[in-house]
Amino acid sequence: MKAVLGLEDGTTLKGKGIGAEGATQGELVFATPFTGYEEALTDPSYKGQILMFTYPLIGNYGISHEVMQSDDIKAEGLAVRSACSNPSHKKSEESLEEFLLEHDVSGIEGIDTRMLTIKIRKHGTMKSALLVGEENEEKAVELAKTQPDITERDLIPKVSCEKGYRIGGKGPRIVVIDTGVKRNILKSLEERGADLLVLPHDSTPSEIRKHDPDALFVGNGPGDPSRADGPIRAVKNFFGEIPIFGICLGHQIISRALGGDTYKLKFGHRGANQPVRDIESGKIYITSQNHGFATDPDSLDGTDLKIMQINANDNTIEAIKHESQRVFAVQYHPEAFPGPRDSMAMFFDQVVEKAGGNFA
Repeated sequence: MKAVLGLEDGTTLKGKGIGAEGATQGELVFATPFTGYEEALTDPSYKGQILMFTYPLIGNYGISHEVMQSDDIKAEGLAVRSACSNPSHKKSEESLEEFLLEHDVSGIEGIDTRMLTIKIRKHGTMKSALLVGEENEEKAVELAKTQPDITERDLIPKVSCEKGYRIGGKGPRIVVIDTGVKRNILKSLEERGADLLVLPHDSTPSEIRKHDPDALFVGNGPGDPSRADGPIRAVKNFFGEIPIFGICLGHQIISRALGGDTYKLKFGHRGANQPVRDIESGKIYITSQNHGFATDPDSLDGTDLKIMQINANDNTIEAIKHESQRVFAVQYHPEAFPGPRDSMAMFFDQVVEKAGGNFA
C-alpha cells in the first residue's frame, strides 16, 4: 500500500503502508530500544502519539500477547525503517502487520527514521499525520498542522478504566488511580502480595476513602500532567493521611499536587537505557523510560519534597521523596527492567513495605 507521513513543518516522507488503511494524527516521538515493541505499542502512555522506533528492524520476533501492557494498541500509529513480515520466535502468535490490522492501527515502513530522529532531536517533537492507502502529501501536512497540541488534549479519560476492579492479595490495600497504568506495574505489586483496587482517574476522594486504603498509587499515562485534575485532587486530599506513590505521570502528578510544577521536554525520554544516578549512594541504574514532561526542580523549593535521583544525561528529576508525609515517586519504569532488575526490587519492595506501615 502507498503511505505518506507529514509533519507540521511541511516535511513529507513516502513509504509502504502497513496495518490498516486510513488517516491518523499524533505527536511524532521516537523510542530507542532494540526490543519491546509489543510493550511500547500497547503502553497507554503513547496515546495521542505516532511512535517511531530508531532501531531499523522491528517485528523480527513477532507478537506475543502475554507481554501486552493493555488490551489493545494505544499508539495512534507506527513508523519504522523496516517491518519484518516473517517473524521467528517460539512465543510468536502473529506478525507485526497482523497485530496492527487486528487493532485497526496504521503504520508506515521504508522511511528514513534516522533523519527524522535527528530532526526531532534538533527541533523537538512535532505534530504529524499518517495516511495509509494514499500519497496526498498536502493533506498529510494539513492534518498535521491543524490537530491540537498534545498539551491541549485530555488523553487520560481515553485510557482509564470505566469501572473499578480488584486484584486481591493478603498484603496492604493499595488504591491505584488508573491514569493509564501498565499491566506490569499491577503485576509487580500483585506479586508482592498487595491487595489492589484499581479505580477510574476521576474517582473522588470520598469514593477512594470508602475502600479504606493503606496507600495511594498513581501510575503512568499520556499527555500533560497539568490536565490530571482528578488524580491531583486525590493526592492533595490524602497527603499526610496515607503513603502516596507514583511512577512516570504519577511522579509528575504528585509533584504538581504538592506545590511543584512541570514542563514539556524538547523530545522526551523514550528508551530502555536511560541512566539514573542516586544522589545519596552515587549508584547508577539503567532504566526504561517513556515520558515527554518532567518536574521543574526549582519549583520544589519550599515543598519539602526531596530530590533523590537525577538523570545522568540531562540532570532532570528521576525520583522524589517526602520523608515525614510518606511520599515516594519515580519518573522511570522500574517494572520494565530493561536489563538488571535492581531498580525494580528497590521500588516495589519499598512500596509494599511502606504501605504496610514501615516507612523508616
